[in-house]
Amino acid sequence: MNKAHRRHGARRRGWPFIAAMMAGAEAQSGFGASARFGGSDWGFDFGPRKGGRRRRMFGPGELRLVLLKLVADEPRHGYELIKAIEELTEGAYAPSPGTIYPTLSLLEDEGAIAPAPGDETRKAYQATDAGRSELAERADEVTALFERLSGHGTHRRAYATPEMFRAVGNLASVLKNRARSGKLDEDTVREIVDLVDDLAKKIERL
Repeated sequence: MNKAHRRHGARRRGWPFIAAMMAGAEAQSGFGASARFGGSDWGFDFGPRKGGRRRRMFGPGELRLVLLKLVADEPRHGYELIKAIEELTEGAYAPSPGTIYPTLSLLEDEGAIAPAPGDETRKAYQATDAGRSELAERADEVTALFERLSGHGTHRRAYATPEMFRAVGNLASVLKNRARSGKLDEDTVREIVDLVDDLAKKIERL
């Protein structure tokens, strides 16, 4: 394979990665679990799939089942459910309110959950008898789903260290500064892409 062809292939593979780092450099200001990279959490399951689509944390009906189990454990309102899922995945994923509340409305319409008595300023939910019966019937599925979600946190601990965030944040800052300098011409971009792809290959072989 000649160098020109290799560079062309590298640019196709590497440039989205570079662009993501530059876009996410502003967010690399901290090393906590909430630090984000390229606009998305450092979760392996959120990497791009073939065709450029990103993987989803939940399959069809899975978020519904998770919420049902969480409110069956104890009454919770929307924000508490978001935090519970974030804690379950150790920061790898936090669903948006736009995802949580429609699913809660669906569960309520189905009769699986109902408003819990108490503070009316925050609408907390609890599981109904019908909801608990469903959980009992799908106990194995629920257990496997929660184990998978907990696994995201275990996976995250293996690589989302302060040192890793610092190193990648440094690279992102350098790339962003070069782009802002106006000295990032096409040849330089190709050289950077080659370096990034070569580095990725070396890391993969470790």
